[in-house]
Amino acid sequence: MRALLPNSFSKISGIFIILLFMAYLAYASLIFGVIDTSWQNAVEAYTNYNGTNEHIIIKEVRVPRVLNAIAVGFSLGIAGTLLQSLTRNPVADSELFGLNAGAALFVVIAITFFGISSLTLFTWIAFAGSAIAGIIVYILGSFGREGLSPVKLTLAGAAITAFAASMRHGMLVINEKALDEVLFWLSGSVGGRNVDYLISVLPYMLLAWIAAFLLARPIQTLLMGEDVAKGLGQRTMLVKIITGVVIVLLSGSAVAVAGPIGFVGLITPHLARYLVGNDTRWIMLYSGLLGSILLLAADLGARFIAMPAEVPIGVMTALIGIPFFIYVARKGLSKG
Repeated sequence: MRALLPNSFSKISGIFIILLFMAYLAYASLIFGVIDTSWQNAVEAYTNYNGTNEHIIIKEVRVPRVLNAIAVGFSLGIAGTLLQSLTRNPVADSELFGLNAGAALFVVIAITFFGISSLTLFTWIAFAGSAIAGIIVYILGSFGREGLSPVKLTLAGAAITAFAASMRHGMLVINEKALDEVLFWLSGSVGGRNVDYLISVLPYMLLAWIAAFLLARPIQTLLMGEDVAKGLGQRTMLVKIITGVVIVLLSGSAVAVAGPIGFVGLITPHLARYLVGNDTRWIMLYSGLLGSILLLAADLGARFIAMPAEVPIGVMTALIGIPFFIYVARKGLSKG
């Protein structure tokens, strides 16, 4: 399929258009909600803070959720690109492969049984849960004569996700206090988190973003076939291991900030390929930016669909992602 943006100039122009649209969504997220405000008030909240409700809402609620949506969306978009490239599975996503579920399960265990509330510990616990879930899915997906396949990986991911969800629900039923603390978080949300949540994981996100873009060229080579990559001198197993670590960092840090948000990493790589073709570097960049846009838009929609109540952002992404998953699964898995 011919890319919509076939050359470097058009791709760079597309990035500027995406950034402008992202800036508009960020502006709308700051201004609109249960209490509408103005751009002037948003600026004065930082230049001439006076403690009014509007200034408090801007500084303590809306700016953090904009920053969270951008960072988490960017991480999930890149994680989806890496997963789909590494597994050659068109429906690969950190949610569908059980990575988010594993991270969330470990966080719930930490809260329920150990009373942990430290943001720093949550980050490492989420990383551990994501990594263990990923390893189990990989092992389960490798069983059988045919070895690893997209269908078996998807089924293994679904099984681990269901198992982790059952375990979470069981623990929360017997611990109502923990239920109150994590119920909204488990549905996925960029709201209700101050900037400290993001700051605590931002170093890991930045490290993973840089590593992902450094991996783009080796992954592009790996996509030509493992034998070809080895023939070109690539240490394919090392590339796979490093890519797996980066995926865990991205998905674990995203879960630590916003809870398990699904389908972002499924949708955005496909949109990116439609726009820029099969160059992994461009796909990764576009997928990350589109992930930020998707979460900003979903967060805006979550505020208005049941105002004055708020729908968890994970519900909004699922409403978009489930039909997309069905479409891609029918189209992609039939080829596998």
